[in-house]
Amino acid sequence: MSSHPASRRTVLCCAALAGAAGLGAAACSPGGSVKKASSTPTAPVDLGSAGGVPVGGAKIYREQRVVVAQTAKGEFTAFSAVCTHAGCVVDTVEDGKINCPCHGSQFDARTGKVLQGPAEKPLPSVPVTAKGGRLVAGPDA
Repeated sequence: MSSHPASRRTVLCCAALAGAAGLGAAACSPGGSVKKASSTPTAPVDLGSAGGVPVGGAKIYREQRVVVAQTAKGEFTAFSAVCTHAGCVVDTVEDGKINCPCHGSQFDARTGKVLQGPAEKPLPSVPVTAKGGRLVAGPDA
């Protein structure tokens, strides 16, 4: 444990990251390191009815930090809903584009690839399956 007080920059950075990630103040340590939540599910997560994702469209599951697209009837792809630029959670899908509210990055809803920066890396893919009419995302999905 560090005996040095956190710098103003560390406090502000941690506050911004905690707010963007929906974390509490405990997310930052006095030493300046940030304990980040995973940008993708670490265990299988039930997202609900597969019918909630339109064919040719996508839906954001904000609490689970996942975006699911149905590229063709019964064919699903999923990506992290955490922007690769600054860690904000994306907020809308319009015209096949996933939009980040923080700095304007846009990603392709079918592939997760960057369409507009400042993000430079695509959204990480997340395994997703439809089981019994329900979507399950995450490892071993």
